[in-house]
Parts: sequence; C-alpha cells; structure tokens
Amino acid sequence: MKTPTNQERDNRVLHAAYQAWMNAAGLRQARLRNKRFTYGDQWGDLVKDHTGRVMTEGEHMANQGCESITNNLIRQLVKTIVGRFRSQYIKHDEATTVPAQGRIDNELDELDSRALEEFLISGCCIQRIETAQEPGGAEYTRVDNVNINSLFVNAMDDTRAWDCELIGQLHDLNIAQLLRRVAGGNQRKAAWVRRLYSDSVDSRLADFTTHLGADSQQGRDFWHAREGKCRAIEVWTLESREVIVCHNRQEGTLSVVPASMAQCYKSDPEVSTRWDIATVWHCRWFSPMGDLLAEYDSPWAHGSHPFVIKLYPLTDGEVHAVVEDIIDTQKHVNRMISLLDQVMRSSAKGVLLFPESALPEGWTWEDARRCWSSANGLLPYNPRFSDARPEQISSTGGNENAFRMIELQMKLFEDISGVSGALQGKAPTVQSGGAYQLQSENANIALSDVFETFEAFRRQRDKKIAGISHNN
Repeated sequence: MKTPTNQERDNRVLHAAYQAWMNAAGLRQARLRNKRFTYGDQWGDLVKDHTGRVMTEGEHMANQGCESITNNLIRQLVKTIVGRFRSQYIKHDEATTVPAQGRIDNELDELDSRALEEFLISGCCIQRIETAQEPGGAEYTRVDNVNINSLFVNAMDDTRAWDCELIGQLHDLNIAQLLRRVAGGNQRKAAWVRRLYSDSVDSRLADFTTHLGADSQQGRDFWHAREGKCRAIEVWTLESREVIVCHNRQEGTLSVVPASMAQCYKSDPEVSTRWDIATVWHCRWFSPMGDLLAEYDSPWAHGSHPFVIKLYPLTDGEVHAVVEDIIDTQKHVNRMISLLDQVMRSSAKGVLLFPESALPEGWTWEDARRCWSSANGLLPYNPRFSDARPEQISSTGGNENAFRMIELQMKLFEDISGVSGALQGKAPTVQSGGAYQLQSENANIALSDVFETFEAFRRQRDKKIAGISHNN
C-alpha cells in the first residue's frame, strides 16, 4: 500500500473536518429554530395555505384576518432554570477544584450561566480551555464559551465524549491575531502567512475546494470569514504512532520515545526496550485554501485537545434540547390566544339596533348616537308605526371555553417542561406548607437530569483546567 504524502494526509484531515461540520447542519438548523422561539420569534415556521403557497405562520394568520400574538412562556422557563442554577449551584459551589482567582479572572459563574442557557436551547454546551498571554506577557488559563456554529466534531455515541477522534473550531481573526496563533514568533513565517491571505484568495479557494471534493458555496460558512476577517480552521485529531517504551533498570525510569530513536537505546545494556503503539492529540491550523499554517502535539499536561463538550442526551448519537420538547405547546398557546383575541374583536359588543321607524321626528342619526353614548342619556322613540324599539346586543363569543383551553395548555406546558409554579416561586395553590414544599421538591426532581448533566460538564471542565499547565 502506498504511504500517503504529508500533503495528502493533511487534505484528508481537512476534508474530514469539512464533512463533520456539514453533518451537523441539522443540529445547527434545530438550534436556530429553538433560539427563535426562546427569544420571541414564534411565528416564523413555514406552512402552506389552501392554494399550496408557502409562507410563515404569521403571514398565514394575517391572511385570515387574525393578529399573531406571542405569549412567550419559553423565555420565562429558560430564565427560571438559569436562575435556579445560579441560586442553587453557583452560590453553594464548594466542590470545585478551580482556584478562586481563576474563577474570578474568567468570570466562570457568568460563563457557566450562559453555557447553561445555550444547553437548554441547543442541547450542547462547549467550552475551550487554553493558555493565553496577558498584555504584560504573563501566562494564564483562559476559558471561553464556544458557539456550536463554529465547532465541528465526529459523530459520537458516548455521552462522555470518550469516542471523540476529531474536533475543531472555525476562527475569524484579524491578521495580528492570526499571526500570534500560527507564526510562533518567526518573522519569515509571518510574512508568508500575510501573502497567503492577500493573494487572490477567492480563486485559490475555488480551486482547492474543487480539488478536495467540497462545495465552497454550500459550505460557505465553513470556508468564508466575516467581512474584514481571516478564516483559519483549527483541527484536532487523535492519532496513533509507533513508539519504543524504554526501561532504564539502573535509574529505575520508564520513558516513551518515537520509534525512530530505537537504535539510540538498544546499544545500552542497562535499558530494555519494547515496541508499542501510542495515541496522541495532534493539532493542525489550516487556511481555507488548504495551506498548513501550523501543527503541534497537545502541549498540555492532560495531553488532550482544549475543548470540553457535552451533548444531550446523545441517544443513538442524537441531540434533543429541553426547549425542543415544549415548542408545540408554546405554538398552541399562541394560536389559542390569537384566536380568542379575534373572537373578542369580532363579537358584537354594545351594538345598538335602532329601527328607522323609531327615530324621533327632527332627530338625526348623529343625535341618536350622541344621546345613546352619553351618561344618563334619554333616547325617545316613536312607537306609532310599529312596536319596533332600539335594542342593544352584546355577546361574549364563547370566551369561557376558550379561557379554559388556554389554562389547559398552560398546565400542559408546566407538566412537559417540568418547571412548575412552585419552582418559579409562584403563590402556592395549596394551603399546607408541607404540600408546597413537596411540590417544590418534585419540581427539582423533574429538572435534576438537566442540572446533573450540566454539573458533569463543569466537573470535566474543572479537571481539564487543572491539567492545562505546559509540559516542561
């Protein structure tokens, strides 16, 4: 079998990263829909009218003469869960291994609250832990939340992400940030990188994606940066390598060296060696034109990539967010309120039926309207020609049943989401303090899976922070 060249190997890695990002298109679309509903855009789903024309649900309601009203229950649910997390976990967080100063410097409480909000919306929470330099040159451990739109990872089934073999991030950087990342303080390499991003980028990108078998337009967000930025693609892969395990009997030490160094140790009678296979996390930085900008093995003591990732619930490799479960109920509540509003606006309310024959002599219709609408008004009518008389009509339009339907949907919303009135701090529906306490405990149990999953993510993050120091 022909051994692939370094260029062929790098192209395969970049193509695998592209495929991983494309395979997550459904997840990104689902997240976008969940985000729309969470922040109040709840009439944007596409439907067909009776003619087959495609339009948004809001446009469809408007065509029927109804106003699309939004009563955003999802946003309140998300705020309630995040608020419960802040009060129940952050304020009583005594098990963390992260130094207090590190939590303060990175504002971890705020980062974790926003990561939980993202977790509820998309079913994903991702953080990046790496070493960075302060303006004065001192190194520190930096933690950042990572948007799922810029992350790619291979398909996984393990909820702990132990089967992760490829993971990476899309970066939009200015040229100075890019050079700090990939030039390594080398002036000649920095000049080379500058030329890469200034010489006919579009034509080189089109040629490279064609060669790679990718689509530069369908995967536009993978290859193209925002205006005024440089796109760089960071790819981490778990790779296998031949190594020699060396045991120095005299010094009592065990070391692992590349297989190419085997001869250096075989001549030493005090060292016994054996061949083995080791795995290592290797990083490559690519330009969108396929240029290898930098590569290195994991520089940290934990020996892994810089990401911490939690996908929920990952049954058969699928991600399903908490918000996803309650969108249909939210839509039903909005429809019921909108239809109730339409019924109330179209029902007769205080309409006066005034027979023409009952209009007093010398009166105009404006006189009758003014007299009818005034307090203590006296409206004479002449019954000489018939028994007809003014009659006022008022209708409730069946509002009572509609209100009961809305109450039912609100109750279903609480039952499906697990966020009951007790969890939200509403006034108790029962008189007994013990019963209300039981309601609150049951509400916490309903959300314990979400909180404990997120806590597992935080523990994994704290462990990686502890192992972020450089190998010497």
